[in-house]
Amino acid sequence: MAVEPEIHPTAIVYPGTVLGDGVKVLEHAVVGKRPALSPRSTASREELPPAEIGDGTIVSTGAVVFAGAKVGARVILGDQSCVRERVSVGDDVVIGRGSLVENDTTIGAMTKIQAEAYITAYSTLEEHVFVAPCVVTTNDNFMGRTERRHDLIKGPTIRRGARIGGGAILLPGVEIGEEAFVGAGAVVTKDVEPRMIVVGNPARVMRPVAEDELLENQ
Repeated sequence: MAVEPEIHPTAIVYPGTVLGDGVKVLEHAVVGKRPALSPRSTASREELPPAEIGDGTIVSTGAVVFAGAKVGARVILGDQSCVRERVSVGDDVVIGRGSLVENDTTIGAMTKIQAEAYITAYSTLEEHVFVAPCVVTTNDNFMGRTERRHDLIKGPTIRRGARIGGGAILLPGVEIGEEAFVGAGAVVTKDVEPRMIVVGNPARVMRPVAEDELLENQ
């Protein structure tokens, strides 16, 4: 039996937005917002389709979901979180309070992004990724200078089951291998091999991930 979405009277849901069964849009949340881009923005200006929110998802107080975003089923978008245009979020994902997922990013099912994390544009997070609070990802080695940057902008790729510790910083284009572990506060300047623990600034290999921590053994 279909369950009608619940939209709080103070929430804004833009026309055309697709809300699945049992979706909850809580106080002062905004769904379907169109972006206002700077003239120097690298984001595409193509026409955006309506936002889509999957069955059972909760858009919490003050959260914002842009037009062109596709959010899967049973997702929790925490208070004051933001999901930008052309972002794809898989089923059963958690995006914590105050976290921002920038445009053109893909997040796989069962991933957890905790409070105040920043996921930069053009990033890929696969399934079962864990991102601790206050993680920062980056995508532009030129920090807004030169025309070359437009061809080279790329966020990190975080493979299935990888874990990123609190306050870590991932530099543009790095790949964090499957089931790798990035320690708290690490600054990752180059790719991390699968199932390896890296720590420090710059991040260096410490040892392999313990067998009992791998997804297959959970």
